[in-house]
Amino acid sequence: MALTDPFARSRGLRLRQRLQHGDLIFWLVALGFALLVVALLLIIVAVTWDGSREARETFGIVGFITSTDWNPVTGEFGALPAIYGTVVSSMIALVLAAPPAIMIGVFLSDLCPARLRAPLSLMVELLAAIPSVVYGMWGVFVLIPFYRTFIASPISNAVGDQIPIFEGPVAVGRGLLVAGIILAIMILPTIAAVSRDVLTVVPTHQKEAMLALGATRWEVIRHAQLPYARAGIVGGMMLGLGRALGETMAALMVIGNMPRIETSLFQPATTAAAQIASQLPTTESDLHASSLILMALVLFLITLAANSIARLLVWNVSRSSGGR
Repeated sequence: MALTDPFARSRGLRLRQRLQHGDLIFWLVALGFALLVVALLLIIVAVTWDGSREARETFGIVGFITSTDWNPVTGEFGALPAIYGTVVSSMIALVLAAPPAIMIGVFLSDLCPARLRAPLSLMVELLAAIPSVVYGMWGVFVLIPFYRTFIASPISNAVGDQIPIFEGPVAVGRGLLVAGIILAIMILPTIAAVSRDVLTVVPTHQKEAMLALGATRWEVIRHAQLPYARAGIVGGMMLGLGRALGETMAALMVIGNMPRIETSLFQPATTAAAQIASQLPTTESDLHASSLILMALVLFLITLAANSIARLLVWNVSRSSGGR
């Protein structure tokens, strides 16, 4: 007993010190907020799972995901057209936005004059703060007429017969490609801001070492800064992809809202978020509402999968960069 008393007194002393200085209270408060995030995530999954019971029992999860029919009148609901539109429009946005966003980040971190760096960085961040409905309105009144006249029609007339993804009439102007362009404009500031931040914190000795060897500024950026910041840039790209996957209003206003799968990128389509937002307030039956809730659950799982893949990519890139 005599041997254990000093240890007990030591533990008691540490506990009193934690209580006295507030360490334990701060730890408990921080733990509570961390668990709150987990609880919110579980509540969202539970609510969507419970609300989609009727659709799951009627169609099954696999049948719902693989079906291409969406007809509230006949009670047929399938999520594949919305999933296709969500994934394709988001990938178009990422492909179009990533290269210029990274170059903007490079310019702001290394090439921009000092007196212009702060105002240009502020303007990039302000672009990310513009509401999506404003982007959608701009797309309807400005981008779609320009896109239909100078992009879609010339491409369709020139190569539409040879390349299926560019075929078909473009009189309406709404479709997957224009939705991808709008989403690209929306996620570009996010990727650019993250790229600028990670390139700014590249250690100075990385650049000075190559400059001492006679490298040009472009060679320093290409061989020293971009490889060092690659993990952060990939993380910014995945952050932009996550926003594109869940975007609602802008996609709703320009994509055409047709629940079907078309080969051509010029044809109207729909996304999961746009379809939920447009139909949930005016559902015609309990099965219709349950199907939309099940689609929300599928969209949540797609976003979760995209973020998991992003974490894996960032981890692999960080490990390979560190190894070299």
